[in-house]
Amino acid sequence: MSGNAKLRRLVMFQAVLLVVLMLALSNAPVGDAIWLNVPPTGTKCVSEEIQSNVVVLSDYVVVSDDHGHVPTISAKVTSPYGNNLHHKENVTHGQFAFTTQEGGNYLACFWTDSHTRGAGEVSVNIEWKTGIAAKGWESVARKEKIEGVELELRKLEGAVEAIHENLLYLRDREAEMRTTSENTNSRVAWFSIMSLGICIVVSGSQIWYLKRYFQKKKLI
Repeated sequence: MSGNAKLRRLVMFQAVLLVVLMLALSNAPVGDAIWLNVPPTGTKCVSEEIQSNVVVLSDYVVVSDDHGHVPTISAKVTSPYGNNLHHKENVTHGQFAFTTQEGGNYLACFWTDSHTRGAGEVSVNIEWKTGIAAKGWESVARKEKIEGVELELRKLEGAVEAIHENLLYLRDREAEMRTTSENTNSRVAWFSIMSLGICIVVSGSQIWYLKRYFQKKKLI
């Protein structure tokens, strides 16, 4: 009886844990909705630090109260190394999607076109999705003919994989930062030793010069 009771408690605990994780996944945001007020002159940018091999999907649209005349904007997305990933001009809406090739800050910039700069600020709504949030679960469900709990389990599995990859990325970044810090400390230590050596040499040279000077003047 004791063994059966422990087994039932274990099964109940796993079931409760699964329900909690599914609720957390279902209530988690699927993407970041961003509002930008683009000035008449200048550029407004948003950025996000993303690791490599991550799917990025974003939609942007100009929001205007004047439905008869919607101002147009230009958009440009660049990678951490400055590669152009998306560039559109004279548009009221657009979409870009790519898979990151390197880790770092990905920059999306927006500016108003020349013929609409006198209209004031332009409001732009951006829906930015990365990783697991950018995956089309509806198409996956239709393709693999899964639904309900099985679909939620697939989402949960994807979320766990994304968290694991993010932890690995953070570990690598921490190792890089630690290596950089150690190299910097080593260089500072060597610079301090060199500075001390130079000070000793200069001080000795000054003493030697003053001693010779006073000897020539027969002051000592």
